[in-house]
Amino acid sequence: MTNAGRFAPSPTGDFHLGNLRTAILAWAWARTTRRRFVLRIEDIDRARAGSADRQIADLEAIGIDWDGQPLIQTTRADAHEAALADLARRGLVFECYCSRRDIREAASAPHVPPGHYPGTCLNLNEEERHVRREALAAVGRAPALRLAAPSRTWTVTDELHGTYTGPVDHFVVRRSDGVPAYNLAAVVDDAFQGVDQVVRGFDLLSQAPAQAQLAHLLGAPTPTYAHVPLALAPSGARLAKRDGPVTLADLRGLGWCAPDAVAFIGESLGVSGARRASDIADSLGIDGLRALPTDPWVVTPPTGQAAAYPLR
Repeated sequence: MTNAGRFAPSPTGDFHLGNLRTAILAWAWARTTRRRFVLRIEDIDRARAGSADRQIADLEAIGIDWDGQPLIQTTRADAHEAALADLARRGLVFECYCSRRDIREAASAPHVPPGHYPGTCLNLNEEERHVRREALAAVGRAPALRLAAPSRTWTVTDELHGTYTGPVDHFVVRRSDGVPAYNLAAVVDDAFQGVDQVVRGFDLLSQAPAQAQLAHLLGAPTPTYAHVPLALAPSGARLAKRDGPVTLADLRGLGWCAPDAVAFIGESLGVSGARRASDIADSLGIDGLRALPTDPWVVTPPTGQAAAYPLR
């Protein structure tokens, strides 16, 4: 399978302008480097009825296309379970019996990176595991599975941020409800779809070392990353629908059309007069993409009809 870039949204609501900007950049990076572009709906955690269809419609409206049919992540359960079984055979997972409160309290230890698992269940003997397993069963719970990460750090290459080395947590690969965790599913599905280029928001840069190490353990190639700036509201918080008319549906209520939204996004990238995603890709080219500013995009939500690009 030829190399690919991807966009992999969770179907939890309508896209806002920041989501659409990231989608355009992911598409532009793939098309500019002559890769396939694939779409994956990551519904493994939660989904809101109708969201995936609206998201797909929004991508089409701004001129983004993709190769093949969108991949629905929950259809890949057998492949996720096979990866878990492979890791288990090689002694690379362990059961975790901790509650969120247990982890929160233990993670306050000074040697534990913020937000990371403190290793409470990593080195338990079989008798200790049996006791904890029985205790969970008595209250109707099951243990989660965590990766016994062989290396506590890993290095990735990012097109915008250079060489990045970060800590690798003993992260969950199967939740206590038996569902494969996002980090495992995303890595397995990237390999399946031939993804060797991951363009996504800057907030996920810290996850890249863990995902890259897992890909290595599963024998999958490590992708090249580009973690693009987030969109922020004027308050400095991450952009959200509550900040005003920032979705295509809301903007249409102001008299905007999808090309107006593309123009608005293009201006934030130094591209004037864009009407479709291809206008932004063609204007930036690969050199422009690699020279993107790394500062967040502070979005002032529109309050009236697009003056420069009236509805037509």
